[in-house]
Order: sequence, then C-alpha cells, then structure tokens
Amino acid sequence: MAGEVMSKAGAAPVEVLIVAVPETAGSALYGMLDVLLAAGSIWQDLVRSDTPQALFSVRIVSPVCEPFTCGNRIPVRPDVCLATDPAAPVVILPEIWLGPDEEFHGRYPDLMDWIRSQYRQGATLYSACSGAVMLAETGLLDGCEATSHWGYQDLFSRQYPRVSFRPEPNLVFSDRAGRIVTAGGTTSWHDLAMHIIARHASPGEALRIAKVYLLKWHAEGQLPYASLVRNSPHADAVVRTCQNWLSEHFLDTRAIQRVIDYANIPERTLKRRFKAATGTTLIDYVQNLRIEAAKRLLESGHTAVDEISVQVGYEDPSFFRRLFKRRTGLAPAQYRRLFQPILKA
Repeated sequence: MAGEVMSKAGAAPVEVLIVAVPETAGSALYGMLDVLLAAGSIWQDLVRSDTPQALFSVRIVSPVCEPFTCGNRIPVRPDVCLATDPAAPVVILPEIWLGPDEEFHGRYPDLMDWIRSQYRQGATLYSACSGAVMLAETGLLDGCEATSHWGYQDLFSRQYPRVSFRPEPNLVFSDRAGRIVTAGGTTSWHDLAMHIIARHASPGEALRIAKVYLLKWHAEGQLPYASLVRNSPHADAVVRTCQNWLSEHFLDTRAIQRVIDYANIPERTLKRRFKAATGTTLIDYVQNLRIEAAKRLLESGHTAVDEISVQVGYEDPSFFRRLFKRRTGLAPAQYRRLFQPILKA
C-alpha cells in the first residue's frame, strides 16, 4: 500500500507533499519541512556516525503555482501546484490560521477534491492542529474520531457534527487502516513529525531527531493545556447574566443554589437553558471555574494542594484531587511541576 512505503537503507526517499494555502501557519509548514528533510542526516553529521542518507523527499503543494504569503506574511514558493496533479504516499495538512468562529465551508474546492483523490489512491493523510478542519471539509472524517487544537471543539460541533471530536489526545488514528492521522495543538506538528519518521523510516531515527531538535513527545495529551472555561457566543441573556455572576461568586460553597435564586426562574428551566446555551451543565461550569482557579494557584505559588482545595471551594482534598485529574489529565502536583517552571523562566 502506498501509505506504508518505508525508507530503507539505500532505498529512495519517501515522497511527501505538504499542503500550503494563504491561511497556513508558517511555523508548522517550515518546521515540518525542516525536520523531515533532516531525518537521516543531521544526527549522522553531528556524531560522525553512519553515512548520511535522505529519508524523505518533501515538496510544498498549493492550489496555485505562484509564490504567496501565508500566516504572518511568511513567503511561500510552492514546488508543485494542483494543476500538475501531483501524488505522494504521504500528504500533510499543517495548521491553518482559522478563528474558532470562522467558517471554512466552500474554501478551496479543488484542493478538497485532490485530497480525497490522494486518499483513494492509497496515500496516508496527516493533519496538524487546525489542519484537521481541512480533512473534515473533505468528508473523510465523517463517522470517525479526530483531534485538533482543543479550542476548535465548538467549531467541529457546529460545522462538522458527523466528526467525533476528541480534544484530549495528541494523536488520533481516524480510520481503521491508520491512513488518516490527526494531531492536536499548535505545536503538535512536533509529535506528528516524530510519528511520521518512526512510521515511514524507523523509531530509532525518530528518537535521534527528537534528541537533535529537543522535541518532547506530549504523552500527557492536550488536557493539561486546555482552558476548561470558554465563553462561546450565545443569545440567552439570562444565562449570560448567570455566567457573569458566577465569574465573581464561583468560590462560594453555595454558588449553584445562589445562582438559581439569582436567575429567578425555575431550577429545571435554568439548568436546561444553561446546558443548551453553553454546552455544559451548570455544575460542570462551576467546577470548571474552580479548577481554573486552582490551576492559577498551582502555577504561581507554593501553597499546599490541600489548602488550594479549600481556597477553591472543596473541603474534601481527596475529592478535589480526583476532580482535578479528571478535568486536566494530571494530578495537582504533576500539573505544578509541568507549568510552574514556565512562569519562573
């Protein structure tokens, strides 16, 4: 199968096409290009070991043949354009600049046709971050699980409801054959590049590349990085008023009962309208506010976890620890070790 082409010693490099459009993020485009082209040679040069060998042949493909600028006005000079009907066993869709409320429907219909054609011909398709929106637009993700940046969860729910969106993992194999792979956040192209090198060259080469570029496999997934509270736009004025009230009173141990009283509508009605407007239950919303407050305390200080539990409204530290890990994927102490050094850098 074309998608399983491996680069063996002395064999021809694996052909790769990376899609670029004006919305493409330059860091993902050129970062992926650089890492794949370095596979098989950069480590070997550094340690003066084996004879360097190009493992991947990478070209940029675009709907147009002329040079253009992508995100942050970074210049792009396509190697090939769709008019030449290029083909490769590996096709990569890097991150695109797309607001969480923007529509992608109808953009680049010829490109969508080409991506579908590549898949039918046996190519393996990889997307990084919001590149998964392109895959969703082709319809190839319908009925499948997929991931992207956690901030696009609402976009997928609205625009691509037939896709089972998973914001937690960093890599998702979207089809049974393993020929569609989606990766999570903005720098998920790091993980994706290592996966591609391990799969199409060798795990050992992926490890060597990780050592050269100081790449870290994000085994913890996206949950620790995701904001649990996102103010999605909606038209329910009562719910919006309740959200504003909760933002100031969520630490109150009686916050849920008090906001129900504040809304001055029947409890069942408020809970139903709150879920319809925000996509989350009232109790989950309050818990998410508290966990976000706990994150800030863990990131910025040395307060004991038991004390943080009390400060954010939970008298039972064991319950707080279980809830925190369920929402973030990490225990509070693990979360502190991961993020506190960033603020001290």
